Amino acid sequence: MIHNDVLRRLRFALKLNDGSAIDLFKLANYDMETEYLQRIMKKEEEPGFILCRDKIISLFLDGLIIKRRGKQEGVELQVLKGEERLSNNEILRKIRIAMSYRDDDMIEVLKYANFRFSKGELSALFRKPDHRSYKACGDQLLRNFLQGMVKKYRPDAKK
Repeated sequence: MIHNDVLRRLRFALKLNDGSAIDLFKLANYDMETEYLQRIMKKEEEPGFILCRDKIISLFLDGLIIKRRGKQEGVELQVLKGEERLSNNEILRKIRIAMSYRDDDMIEVLKYANFRFSKGELSALFRKPDHRSYKACGDQLLRNFLQGMVKKYRPDAKK
């Protein structure tokens, strides 16, 4: 799943306009330009579309965490370097932290998208990659999770 889709779906689910999204980037110490934000919000087939880099989606999620949970004292924000990648597992983890979700909350959000998932499967997503029970988060799971968030927070929204 491309990061543009994640960003677009999260913004829609949480009812964030351009100004609110730019404010989230500011919380993560990044000056996002409105024009650049609008270009990464476009769909692939639209003119002017550009891919959202891993660093940008990471900063957005970090800003969301800071807005909803507050900034941790004495903890410096980890900014991804150019070659570092953000996996679906890390995206899901950051959303979980920002929204203060527990296992039951995440399973409930997945149920909104008619996607069944157990606590055991969920805990495997949040293990370290070298753990024997680690499971990579696939695009389908992340897509359904974001769809569940849309249905939970915007029940009146059309598909």
